[in-house]
Amino acid sequence: MSKTSTGVAAAAQMSAQASAKRTIEAEAEALHALARAIDGPLGAPFAEAVTILSAAKGRAIITGMGKSGHIARKIAATMASTGRSAMFVHPAEASHGDLGMVTEDDCVLALSRSGDIRELDDLLFHCHRLKIPLVAITFKPESTLAKAADVPLILPDCGEASEDAPAPTTSTTMCLAMGDALAVAMLEAKGFTAAHFRAIHPGGKLGALLKRVSDVMRIAPGLPLVAPDTPTPEVLKEMTAGGIGCVGVVKGGALIGVITDGDLRRRLNADAFTKTAEALMTPAPKTIAPDAPLADAITLMADTRITALFAVEAGKPVGVVHMHDLLSAGAR
Repeated sequence: MSKTSTGVAAAAQMSAQASAKRTIEAEAEALHALARAIDGPLGAPFAEAVTILSAAKGRAIITGMGKSGHIARKIAATMASTGRSAMFVHPAEASHGDLGMVTEDDCVLALSRSGDIRELDDLLFHCHRLKIPLVAITFKPESTLAKAADVPLILPDCGEASEDAPAPTTSTTMCLAMGDALAVAMLEAKGFTAAHFRAIHPGGKLGALLKRVSDVMRIAPGLPLVAPDTPTPEVLKEMTAGGIGCVGVVKGGALIGVITDGDLRRRLNADAFTKTAEALMTPAPKTIAPDAPLADAITLMADTRITALFAVEAGKPVGVVHMHDLLSAGAR
């Protein structure tokens, strides 16, 4: 590549970087302005919106046209994944029969930058006719949408990232953040927990990490356990039968030690087969509670470089989890 071409490429990169930085900084400042508004004039209506969206017996119907519609879809998905039954309804389709999806038990969250979108008119009238609570996210307090809403959330107008071509950028970022804020406020008010989250996120890595040790552990009968006075040959037999490369040593029902195949290899000498489990074991082994999240088991096993972990209740082993079990559950 010639020096001239290299110089042109470098200039193009610098220009692109400068553009990206301006856009990101503009959107970051807009989010700061939104946070300040929540501390000020948006505080009371935001709290009222949370109450309305939480209290409806039916679903939260989220709607918007164009880019606002794309943001509305994401907000509906976020609410649904955090315990609030929600769905997106396209405002134009609503005028052609989909209004039947919106019932008296529902509430509506409508998004529009200008607040004067013709496609929303029929849905707004439907809400008024059936007395369906309506929350609006818009930037124009005098707009049709703001005036029709029971609770208008008027966002600070910070313009768009590009003045030359003011496509929805900064405004959609603010609407998305406001939707996230509503969803999180609702789940916190409802007392939504990781257990609730797991119930509706059973798939993938996230669902796996939210499972408990008890969901994947191997339980009795079949736990590889031996008494302290068990001879080495019997320890080897139990370890082989267990199939996880270790055995637990129990005394009076309590777990007092663990023997791994690594322990045996390291101590393999002429006297090894004359010893007992108590002489071979590692005392006071790492254990975990059966109701602990799998994420905790993964962290403990990684930090201590072990591949199997006994689950213990009141000092007694009730299960064992192996790294292979975690991998099979998708917790990687």
